[in-house]
This record gives sequence, structure tokens and C-alpha cells, in this order.
Amino acid sequence: MRRKLRVAAYAMCVRDGKLLLARWIGGDGRPEWTLPGGGMEHGEDPYDTVLREVDEETGYTIEVTGLLGVHTRRHTYTRRFGRTVDHHGLRLVYEGRITGGELRPEIGGSTDMAAWHDLDAVPELNRVSLVDIGLRLWRERPAAGRVAGVRE
Repeated sequence: MRRKLRVAAYAMCVRDGKLLLARWIGGDGRPEWTLPGGGMEHGEDPYDTVLREVDEETGYTIEVTGLLGVHTRRHTYTRRFGRTVDHHGLRLVYEGRITGGELRPEIGGSTDMAAWHDLDAVPELNRVSLVDIGLRLWRERPAAGRVAGVRE
């Protein structure tokens, strides 16, 4: 079985009661809203990853105002030719404040749209679980940097 570790950094950007999200197109072609962010490149600091990813996916530059927490996700899946992969995702969730740029969609990337959503409307969105994890970290601010009872 192949083991794969993916480290990624995401941003919780809340302004005037709205949350900034990016729309991701999953492998099944179904769009889902997610936190702006993504995978860390080899040799890159996660702090720099979140700055780069938010810019790429939304057009905004941000100031990181804090590390809200860390979430891990592990699952096994089968790839082409029947190869099994044990995937471990390590996701750092930062809080960010918009400092510049203009909202625009990502060009040629994994997302096709970015938008602000009222916090009250987020539960009605088709979204990945990371959005809910980020919201809990942002609201609860747990000292240990993780929310209890979250499984995927």
C-alpha cells in the first residue's frame, strides 16, 4: 500500500458577517465550497502557502492574524490499476484579514469561483467538511488548536 502525506494551509477570512469561500470542482464534477487554500509545495513554509493560495484562488492578499488550529484526515482509497493509497492530510487553518487585491476567480486551477457568503447561509451551501471545521476553530478558538469530536 502506498502512503501519501499532504500538508495544506487554509484561511478563514471573515468580514462584515461574511465568509470568503472558493468553489472547488471535485473528481465527480460536482462543485463544492471550500476554504481558500491548498497544498504546500516542497520547501515552502505553510505560512507562505496560505498567502499564495488565497491570492491564487480569490485575487486577495491577506495578512495572517493567527493560527486557529490543525486538523488531520486519514482515509484509504483505490487509484487506477487497483493501487491502494493510505492518504494522510494535515491541514493548518489560519485566520486572515484582507489587505488588498480584488475578488476574482482562479485561472486554470482547482477552483472556478470565489465569493463571500453570509455566515448564516453557510449551512445551506454544498460544502466540504473543512468549512465546518474552520468555522468551529474560528468560533471556539480552542487552546489546543483542535476541535473535539470531528471525524471524517
